[in-house]
Amino acid sequence: MEGHTDGVRVLVVEDDASVASGIVDGLTAGRFDTLHVETGAAGLAAVTEFAPDVVLLDLGLPDMEGTDLCRLIRTMSNVPIIVVSARSEEIDRVIALEMGADDYLVKPFGMRELVARIRAVTRRASASDLTANGRGATELRVGALHIDLRAHRVDMNGCEVHLTPKEFDLLSYLATDSGAAHRRGDIFRDVWGTGWYGTTKTVDAHVAAIRKKLGDPAWIESVRGVGFRLSEPR
Repeated sequence: MEGHTDGVRVLVVEDDASVASGIVDGLTAGRFDTLHVETGAAGLAAVTEFAPDVVLLDLGLPDMEGTDLCRLIRTMSNVPIIVVSARSEEIDRVIALEMGADDYLVKPFGMRELVARIRAVTRRASASDLTANGRGATELRVGALHIDLRAHRVDMNGCEVHLTPKEFDLLSYLATDSGAAHRRGDIFRDVWGTGWYGTTKTVDAHVAAIRKKLGDPAWIESVRGVGFRLSEPR
């Protein structure tokens, strides 16, 4: 099912035809170009063939878990992914975000909220593209740590550090104002950009993963009652 209007391209990966129909109709009315597929395999193919600006992803697909599809998409594209699911448990949200999702919306939801989420993630993606295309800083350095925003690459003393897309976004965010204490809530809002104001434990999980990959937990300091600070270990 497709909507033939001009605008942001939205790929809807949803196996429930009635739910998908409502989403596609609402987005088409909002002047989004939409493509609906029912399986994970079709969704993966559509990321290349349809080249969406954002993916709406259900977790309960007939051929694979939505989190697995999210992880596979992340190996080939940085397209923003919004999980749209009836699963409301914290663990489902955390796993989806850690697999590379940019936002998580629980069914049922209002179309205006969905459109607002889509606009938010596409704005952030556009801002990131502008920076990577040389209209802002393209490199960040904190001591031996080098972050190349254009190449999406992190080096430590000349050795590449392999991060997930969200880990890269979080480290870059902290590095833009190294030495400053960043509040957990601000990190969650600015890096994940989601309207979900529940737990921020996923921030702590990502910080732990980055610390391990950097080889020294002292790179990211916990600031009691506030959040985190990035600075070169002494």
